[in-house]
Amino acid sequence: MATRSHRAPRVLTLMVGLPAAFALALVAFCVVVVVTDDEASADGGVQGVVCAPADATTESVGPYGPDQMTNAALIVRIGTQRGIADHGIVTALMAAMTESSLRNLNHGDRDSLGLFQMRPSQGWGTPAQLTDPHYAVNKFYDVLLKVPNWQSLAPGAAAQAVERSAFPDRYNKHEQTAREMLGAVRGVDCPLRPGSSTGDHLVDLPDNPRAETVVNTALSQIGIRYAWAGGTANGPSAGTGVDKGIVGFDCSGLALYAYAQIGVAVPHQTQAIWRTFQPAIRDPTQVLPGDLILLSNNGLPGGIHHVGIYMGNAQVVHAPQSGDAVKVTANIWTSSYWSKEFIGAVRPGVQ
Repeated sequence: MATRSHRAPRVLTLMVGLPAAFALALVAFCVVVVVTDDEASADGGVQGVVCAPADATTESVGPYGPDQMTNAALIVRIGTQRGIADHGIVTALMAAMTESSLRNLNHGDRDSLGLFQMRPSQGWGTPAQLTDPHYAVNKFYDVLLKVPNWQSLAPGAAAQAVERSAFPDRYNKHEQTAREMLGAVRGVDCPLRPGSSTGDHLVDLPDNPRAETVVNTALSQIGIRYAWAGGTANGPSAGTGVDKGIVGFDCSGLALYAYAQIGVAVPHQTQAIWRTFQPAIRDPTQVLPGDLILLSNNGLPGGIHHVGIYMGNAQVVHAPQSGDAVKVTANIWTSSYWSKEFIGAVRPGVQ
């Protein structure tokens, strides 16, 4: 497994072979074609948010090393493939951290085995099954999904509902690390306050409180899943198409939500955003915090496919693409991808 500092650019090919009309709709709802290796980082995690602090990698989070991170990545991958919400994936990570320290153990209390210390004598499966990480992870999710109203339980309580431990409170202490681990596996870095290295996740714009509200509203959603067509004035919502069943934001949905907090209606479509808030700002040196940065794949309005909220200090908070989550990207003006695709920015009433 490679560290996040060496990730190769990711290419999304969802539009290949689709009917032309549907492909155009995908572009309008901001599916990003390439995401470059220019995410921001922070010195510490953000409490209660799915994101990785600066010292986390795909091979190390807190006290957990490469072998444990391999098991964590499996928990995340299976949960994502099954459409389990982040709440459930965090619950599974917390359970494995507590029961086995994310190790596939061939021993335990009485006949407990595997990542989740499940017991053959209690009907969880055979010893061979319970020491197969794929089986154990799927079994955990199978049982979790049968817990009544598990989504409304705190992750620690949900983990206890599955594991039925004699020590029900011990899962809670792992929640923050589990959130950071999920962020590390997904490559979602915690946002960095512009001009700071403290890891503080809020911007301070005393001369422009409306822009401050917009940016901080978007930052409050760090770690929320990307969902095509997701996002309303009230927050994340169910996606459609390729992201059916996922609750989250697409890029314009995040902008819509952030601007709704200051009473500005932003269209839920990138090209409509461009048309609505002309004149555009074409000079990157004139872009201010709170402005919406638009990207085009051909330098023309008809090629606009993505929008992000500028934070200042060459940083943008945005919802990148399917399979990703709301995050901060740094150094956009020196990024070959962002600088090439930048067509301009618009300013919907925040200045």
